[in-house]
Amino acid sequence: MGKHKDSNSELSNISKKELVSRARKFSERYCIGDGKNFRLKDFDTEDKSDQFNADKSQMQETLQLGVEVLAAMQDKLYAQDKWSLLLIFQAMDAAGKDGAIKHVMSGVNPQGCQVYSFKAPNAEELDHDYLWRCMKNLPERGRIGIFNRSYYEEVLVVRVHEQILKSQRIPPALITKDIWADRMKDIRHFEDYLYRNGTLVVKFFLNVSNNEQKKRFIERIDNPDKNWKFNAADAHEREFWDVYMNAYEDMITNTSTVKSPWYVVPADNKSFARLIVAAAIINALDSLNLEYPKVSAEKIAELIKLKQELLAEK
Repeated sequence: MGKHKDSNSELSNISKKELVSRARKFSERYCIGDGKNFRLKDFDTEDKSDQFNADKSQMQETLQLGVEVLAAMQDKLYAQDKWSLLLIFQAMDAAGKDGAIKHVMSGVNPQGCQVYSFKAPNAEELDHDYLWRCMKNLPERGRIGIFNRSYYEEVLVVRVHEQILKSQRIPPALITKDIWADRMKDIRHFEDYLYRNGTLVVKFFLNVSNNEQKKRFIERIDNPDKNWKFNAADAHEREFWDVYMNAYEDMITNTSTVKSPWYVVPADNKSFARLIVAAAIINALDSLNLEYPKVSAEKIAELIKLKQELLAEK
């Protein structure tokens, strides 16, 4: 995953070690790390570099290779049973969150992966703090958890539509001018806490353009099979586009850290966006130095004996 000018046959011969190395280098340019100097306007919604040959079939083949490597790394994560990985996807509607999750995680063992989509909070959830419903769905050790939207909605949609705060039953005295800064500080500390307890958090903002979103909305209306994915409220949110972009920028600036980074993914090209997501996940798993549990000499001797007994069966 990097600058591929190879033929498809050459691409297929890339070793797993080389692919992991390429994934790291490829994903680094989209990784924010410390968000202190982040400016959203510096990141295009489509990649204009020559880092990758734009041929769709080649991107699909590269993604498939990445999926295979990702599956092997997830198997070690599950077997080691020490770390967990939390992937958070945030974006405007129609940016491609569902498709990225579906395609990138297609090779992962379902036993080791948990996906949660967070909608508007229900009555029970409103009787708790805003982190509660996400906390109770955090991945167990050895597993990958995926949040399609998350607690970050609390500094995005709730910030854009401040009237939502009134439904959250928060004591009025606590709704101050600093509430958004306070929430982002709480989130930052929460993710630090997760890391210190063995959960690595990696976050993706799928950065789609206003025009591309409009195009995808029209496609959903024109395609009967996609009508179910669209409602009038989605289009209404376009009126607040600039307000949302300011909220995303502030969110990434204040919650991206070296330990729990944001990736700003150019999402106008779905195939390219999925490559970036796959590369970033591979890079995150590689940072955990995963390996299968070591088997003792006694256990190996026991296995050898068992094999001899099985071979001796008639």
